Amino acid sequence: MNKILVIDDDSAINELIKVNLELCGYKVIQAFDGTKGFALCKQEMPSVVVLDVMMPEVDGFTVAQRIRKNESTKDIPILMLTALSQINDKVKGFNIGVDDYLVKPFEMEELQVRVRSLLKRSHNIPESAFTREILTLNEITLLPEQYSVKINDKQAKLTPIEFDIFNLLFQNHGTMVSSSKLLKEIWGYSPDDDVETIRVHIRHLRTKIDKIAEGKKYIETIYGGGYKLNI
Repeated sequence: MNKILVIDDDSAINELIKVNLELCGYKVIQAFDGTKGFALCKQEMPSVVVLDVMMPEVDGFTVAQRIRKNESTKDIPILMLTALSQINDKVKGFNIGVDDYLVKPFEMEELQVRVRSLLKRSHNIPESAFTREILTLNEITLLPEQYSVKINDKQAKLTPIEFDIFNLLFQNHGTMVSSSKLLKEIWGYSPDDDVETIRVHIRHLRTKIDKIAEGKKYIETIYGGGYKLNI
């Protein structure tokens, strides 16, 4: 059974999330402050952490940083909850390593979809490992089991989200993939105002690919449209 750790100092919201996630068959562990939440994360090793930003003493950003810096918890998916909708807060969360972001107030059905999507991504080897998708083209090779990309003799380790993004661009190489398609295919939703989610992850992905690309720029931004992988 998948374990979900909910860290939120608002007891009413915490309990509401617990009840709705339990209806999906998950075991839910609760923490009502950041310090206890991080301790439970190390102790319980949950499948997903649902983390509120605005908490006293130790806020959600700090907890997320601690989770990512700890060797045993660094790969646990984090869904961040916040009453803040400013782009800067989303960027800060994604730069820390948060996997997804949900702005309060939200529908519980949407929370369930986001959690399910994170579980699917973290528990499964990418589908490209089992399908007939292209895994090698010219100098680029995808290594799904390792979430890595190899260019010539150099290799870059990616996060599961980064790998999924690169794989989608790779399978559509030479053709623009729209931001809305990336959001729908990778996160399972396509909000009109959430393109910043893509921009942050593309920036991180591009940095890693550029390091092994020997000067070639593979990922092209099509302004106002999306992204294209040039091979």
